[in-house]
Amino acid sequence: MLDDIDRILFHEQTILSRLDALADEITDAYRGEELTVVAVLNGSLIFAADLLRRIPLPLRLDCLRVASYHGGTESTGTVTFHQLNLPDVRGRHVLVLDDILDSGRTLHAICARLRGESPASVRVGVLLRKAKVRAEELDADFVGFEIGDEFVVGYGLDYAERYRNLPFVGVLRREVFEVAGG
Repeated sequence: MLDDIDRILFHEQTILSRLDALADEITDAYRGEELTVVAVLNGSLIFAADLLRRIPLPLRLDCLRVASYHGGTESTGTVTFHQLNLPDVRGRHVLVLDDILDSGRTLHAICARLRGESPASVRVGVLLRKAKVRAEELDADFVGFEIGDEFVVGYGLDYAERYRNLPFVGVLRREVFEVAGG
């Protein structure tokens, strides 16, 4: 698995240090409010778990399982919700957490659905934000790291459901997904 990594962008200690600062930003933004966090599965699982333990606010945690990559290296343009019911967010301050802001399609679809449920507010937090033109108008309110337009894995991010368990974020070798047809 490690042989499939071209280079490491962010080591585990760098990520955890940045999460301390990100948690402080989120805590300041929601001070005095009760927060509802909606984690986007499966990619944000590790990021959300590590981040939320650093936020000393009352909060609720819900999860949504959606997909837009469907096994490839780019969004297919179709966002599939894998559950019928959305979390109860009416009148609540909502923070959607995802692993990466890439095309914007997934987060745009999630935020649109949640806004239809009359929350007090909806904000977005991501571990990574790619520097690129997005297919949908959306930006993140809280960002761990900025990256170039490369295919990354680790720390929750995957390719074909592999590499999520790597303790760092690294660039996947192009040959790995080209051979697999990604």
